[in-house]
Amino acid sequence: MLSRRNVRIKVMQMLYSMSRDSKLGLNDVINRYRSSVHKSFELYLFSLLSLMRISGYARQDAAKKMAKLLPTEEDKQFTAKLVDNSLMKSLSENEGLQRLFKKFKLPPRFDTDNVRLFYTEFAKTDEYRDYIMQNDDNPESHREILLSLYKHLLNNEAYDDFVEDHYSNWVDDRSLVAGAIKKTLKALPAEDDFYEEYRPTAETTEDFGEKLLRKVCEDDEELLNIIEPTLRNWDADRVAVIDMILLKMALCELMNFPTIPTKVTLNEFVEISKLYSTDKSKDFINGILDRLMKQLNKDGKIQKKGRGLQE
Repeated sequence: MLSRRNVRIKVMQMLYSMSRDSKLGLNDVINRYRSSVHKSFELYLFSLLSLMRISGYARQDAAKKMAKLLPTEEDKQFTAKLVDNSLMKSLSENEGLQRLFKKFKLPPRFDTDNVRLFYTEFAKTDEYRDYIMQNDDNPESHREILLSLYKHLLNNEAYDDFVEDHYSNWVDDRSLVAGAIKKTLKALPAEDDFYEEYRPTAETTEDFGEKLLRKVCEDDEELLNIIEPTLRNWDADRVAVIDMILLKMALCELMNFPTIPTKVTLNEFVEISKLYSTDKSKDFINGILDRLMKQLNKDGKIQKKGRGLQE
């Protein structure tokens, strides 16, 4: 589930925390990084369970409508098919998924008030009312309403606050997790171990991310010495902390990861600077990295494997 960009951002955050706290050592930030990686998968599971719990409130809604002394025709036609359909059942009956929910102690984090609030707001939408009025048991209609429910939640500020209260990494991992949830819904009914696809891979988080984090920490002085001459009229101390961290990471990546094309490295760090640094940072980062690549190529310090990787 985690892309290299997600991992780069996590590494950047660890290096920033290290720059703010002199007591943090390499082992400390490595452990924090690993915890951050695991939290992304846990956040995916939490988001999936939130969708299941909110859709599950349809049963209580059905019971309330049937308990009315004078139910309307609409009340009589209402069913809890939002949760009682083959797609949602494939999730609720997945034993491996339920074990993961328990392992991470996710079920107790949901209270009835929040679940009822999110469900009730969605129940007012035209999409949900139209869905309820349909008499057919069409898997595609179930899939579409579940996607609509999740889209509704993502546009709900209260839902954002609810998730962030439990996971501080929601802000950074939001688009990543949202994409994974949508992909999961589109693939329903779920296969036995579908969730394994969303576990962070060692290749991305360890072979790339952890190595990058270690190398930047270990080679910090060397990286700074390479960067400083390219700053020209800029004093290194005047460069924004995040910008210097991104430059060191990019430089380290250029010299130590032979299978990553130089263009990819340049583009990725420019894009990250747009998200996490100042308005002028993208041009600054782009300009300095362009100079660095020319100098490194001249010195023979960039060695890429594969045709076109150095372009």
